Parts: sequence; structure tokens; C-alpha cells
Amino acid sequence: MSAWIRMISDDYADAPLKAVLDLARTPHGTVDNVMRVHSLRPNTMKGHVVLYRACLHDDSNTIPMWFQEVISSYVSTLNTCPYSYANHWANARHLIGDEAQADKIEAALKAQRPQDAFEGAHLEALIYAEKLTVSPGTMVETDVIALRQAGWGDGEILEINQIVGYFNYANRLLNGLGVTTDGDVVGYYASE
Repeated sequence: MSAWIRMISDDYADAPLKAVLDLARTPHGTVDNVMRVHSLRPNTMKGHVVLYRACLHDDSNTIPMWFQEVISSYVSTLNTCPYSYANHWANARHLIGDEAQADKIEAALKAQRPQDAFEGAHLEALIYAEKLTVSPGTMVETDVIALRQAGWGDGEILEINQIVGYFNYANRLLNGLGVTTDGDVVGYYASE
């Protein structure tokens, strides 16, 4: 466990915190530091778990999981958040399943040039993600219209928006409290 604030281990958790820690457990049986950093305020941990799972791991989402993870990785790159990038790029790479294609995508994301690896609807989604991340006050209706014209439905546009919004929140939480992956199982695959 590593952060700039105290995190409570399972051994020292009271009953209400233990209940929320159990909610936050990964299939590996661990609680990632991104959640454990909330241990001094279990209600924010509970809210974070619910928001995270709704944005990325809800069965009603229709954007392919690999591309959800690409969006997550791109936002984390734009925010220079090594914690989220390490976890979500590992997931994306695994789900892409083609090392050469994954290398090309990773290079494009790191260079902040998604056009080097994507076109069409995927590129429009990443353009939207970048603008919403780096200059949210400049968003206009035509940004959403561009997504729609590229082929995204309104429900998918909402999914894109929520992934971008969630990762901007999580990146600031992690960077602002110095949370690291020390002790985490990096690259949890929600689909497994």
C-alpha cells in the first residue's frame, strides 16, 4: 500500500469499513490502492466502486471493452497518471490481443496522436476524450454532433462521456494523493 495519506489495512478495519472493502474487492481478493485510499472515508469508497463499475463494467454498456480501456488509457496519458495507465493499458493490450496493433496504438496514445492508429468513430471518440480532458470549458454541441455523425448512438456517447469523466476524477484522486500500484495486482481483466 502506498499513498501520501494513511490507508487502513484489512487488519485494522472496523465493521463498516470491512463491508465497503469487501464491496471493493477484485476477483483476486485484493482491494486496489485506488479504492483503499478512501479507507478513512468509506462512503466515498462505496461511491467510487459503484461509479467505476457503472462506467466500465456494466453489462448494458455497448462500447467494446477493449475500446473502453483505450479511452481510459488515453485520458490517463493526457493526465500523466501512471497508476491508471499501468492498469488500463495492460487491460487494453490484453483485450486487443494483437501485439503489433497494441504497440501501434500505445505509441499513438503516448504521442497524443490517436490519428496514427485510429480513424472514423474510434478517432472521433478519442478526439472528444482529449478535448473534454484538456479543455472542458470549450466543449460545444458540435463535439457531440461529430460523435453522432461518426456513428455513435446517444447511449454510446453517454458511455464515452462517463468513461472520460470518471478517469479525469480518478486520475486527479490518484495524482493528488500520490497513490501507487505498490501491492496491487496490475491489469485486472473485468471480463475474466
